Amino acid sequence: MLALPVLLPLLGAAVTVIGSRSPNLQRVVGIVVLAAVSVIAAVLLVVADAGGPVVAALGGWAAPVGIALVADRLSALLLLVSTLVTLAVLVYAIDQRIADYGRGTASTTFHPMYLMLSAGVSLAYLTGDLFTLFVAFEIMLTASYVLITRRTSARKIRAGMTYVTVSLLSSLLFLTAIAFVYAATGTVNLADLANRVALLPPGPVTVLGLMLLLVFGIKAAMVPLHFWLPDSYPNAPGPVAALFAGLLTKVGFYAMLRTQTLLFPREEPWTLLLVLATATMLLGALGALAQNDINRLLSFLLVSHIGFMLFGLAVFDAAGVAGAALYAAHHITVLATLFLVSGLITRRTGTVQLDEMGGLLRTSPWLAVLYAIPALTLAGVPPTAGFVAKLALLQAGAAAGLWPAVVAGVVIVASLLTLYALARVWVRVFWGEPRAALPDVDPDDEVLVGTARTPVPMFAATAGLVAVSLAIAVFAGPLTAVTGRAGTDLLDREPYLVAVLGAPRAGEPR
Repeated sequence: MLALPVLLPLLGAAVTVIGSRSPNLQRVVGIVVLAAVSVIAAVLLVVADAGGPVVAALGGWAAPVGIALVADRLSALLLLVSTLVTLAVLVYAIDQRIADYGRGTASTTFHPMYLMLSAGVSLAYLTGDLFTLFVAFEIMLTASYVLITRRTSARKIRAGMTYVTVSLLSSLLFLTAIAFVYAATGTVNLADLANRVALLPPGPVTVLGLMLLLVFGIKAAMVPLHFWLPDSYPNAPGPVAALFAGLLTKVGFYAMLRTQTLLFPREEPWTLLLVLATATMLLGALGALAQNDINRLLSFLLVSHIGFMLFGLAVFDAAGVAGAALYAAHHITVLATLFLVSGLITRRTGTVQLDEMGGLLRTSPWLAVLYAIPALTLAGVPPTAGFVAKLALLQAGAAAGLWPAVVAGVVIVASLLTLYALARVWVRVFWGEPRAALPDVDPDDEVLVGTARTPVPMFAATAGLVAVSLAIAVFAGPLTAVTGRAGTDLLDREPYLVAVLGAPRAGEPR
């Protein structure tokens, strides 16, 4: 079962290539595969929460020699939420293509690359091996290169090249870091590394920890390594931008969370990461306030809220890590939803410029509802999922000492700035007199805009994702309990090490 979240999307991608002349086959395969992976992820979460991490040794080779797939509470939870978001965005993308080009138009690249991206995300969450994590990132990035540059303009391709260049640079740094790790320890299995890194002198341990922080900081868009994101995501088609915003940066943060807690444990808050989290929260929020492009505004808010997760990790206790995990699960859904809503707004108005919009509350009141719910959730207004997650972070910071408590105050400031930025969008887009839709300036690109209408299936797909966000709030109690146990396991490390390597023999050091 552990291999299926990776294998099923890969097999589905192959089937969609073979059946590229049948658009209906492509659509059915994509939806069925992602629905199946969602069910499998839910089962893995239940099993891991009840009995501890689930491990599969690929090829029958036991760790640390072979490649291990591991599903614990954290990885199974993020896999489940990510797959549900991927499924909802796929339904939105299918409905958008039908509305724009009709049911008979197939795509030779979208469905295969979409499923390849899903396979890479699943592998990143489940792998227990540092080099296989690199392979997972390469699968994701290769698919994303294609998705971000499909049927687009020269201007958007230039912006996409920033994404490609930075991604290739981070991949090179990641491969270099893996080489250093292997040279120092003789292994790349994460559980085995946890034992061997502890035997190294402090100097190499610090260097290896900072190298991995740098690599995953680029992928998670941590300030000052965030510069590539606001220029890349706004130029992608709506569904692709939603998928990237929901998944890719969170996979980078998950890799950071996993490696730092497992390989480089700390007994006190991490001052360097507290500073970086503060800068990420504030610079992202202030950058959003300066934007007139709705997608760039959301991109800067995405950067800002990565800082909230970094803060939870920087606290470096069970409560902080649990809060970061809960915030990541909530953030996956809410950012993807906001980018889908942005796509619907652009479709009606024909523009991404806030000062050229207005009056949508009168012409499309349900679209206003779809925007308001995730906007309030991202700002952390009670009783949304964002409020629950931020409350967990604030409680962890307040209990961890002076400097974490100070940064907890920054969390409140960044939340207020987020609320102000999103309120500006509400005023510009939904209040005032309705304006005529602007014509599509590039009718040959991937997405038609300026249609002055919202196709019902696209609306329904976005509403489904809003429902997932609301479900996180409704089941906040059980989810908080799960992430609390996940935080304890991450800091304890023993359940993960025993599941992968087995219990140590008498007298053998862990």
